[in-house]
Amino acid sequence: MFALEAEGVTKKFGGLTALRALNFSINEGEILGLIGPNGAGKTTLFNVIAGVFPLDSGKIRFGGEEITGLKPFELCHKGIVRTFQIVKPFLNLTLLDNLMVGALSKERDLRVALRESLEILEFVGLAPKKDLLAASLTLEDLKRLEMARALATKPKLLLLDEVVAGLNPKETEETLALIRKVHAERVTIFIVEHVMKAIMSISHRIMVLHHGEKIAEGTPREIAQDRAVIEAYLGESYNFSEAHLA
Repeated sequence: MFALEAEGVTKKFGGLTALRALNFSINEGEILGLIGPNGAGKTTLFNVIAGVFPLDSGKIRFGGEEITGLKPFELCHKGIVRTFQIVKPFLNLTLLDNLMVGALSKERDLRVALRESLEILEFVGLAPKKDLLAASLTLEDLKRLEMARALATKPKLLLLDEVVAGLNPKETEETLALIRKVHAERVTIFIVEHVMKAIMSISHRIMVLHHGEKIAEGTPREIAQDRAVIEAYLGESYNFSEAHLA
């Protein structure tokens, strides 16, 4: 069953076509990676899925229901939530209060929202810092907080935008381990990432955009060997090993 289906998705900004007649689907329960050069349309695609930008043409369905034109808060209630490459926490609130904001989008009982927020902080490894202000966190912890706040909304489809950007190798591995834990909770994941080792190791399938069009789609190994992807993005064949497989 498809978690999300996009048919003929097109988005223009004036004379620039950022996405052109894009067709793709995300299987329920999978991790789909999205790669491509800067300006390929990756963030625009996330924004149209999340309801930030309206489509110029095309349709998007979620769980078989058409969601084209819905607002971000409506999509959140249906289970589609995104994170941002540049993290956007409430810096002057504690970590716990940041999560409460997310939890209260679905849960009106304060006691239940508090319990769920504490459980998620424990899940992502931030429970000892629950009373700290978000402004005091390192980049790695800010990215964990961003993911935790998204999880507090009980997503069915989680859009992750460059969650390992700026992290060192150890932090990257820890973040990938957290993504796998989230996926194990039956959350479908759509992830944009430029760090090839990360996207190749975490994804079941990968889609490649170039100039707003899909130029390839397949398993990580297939994408690593695709001539069009090498020419448009990778620059050379990716040195792939079995250890990279999700």
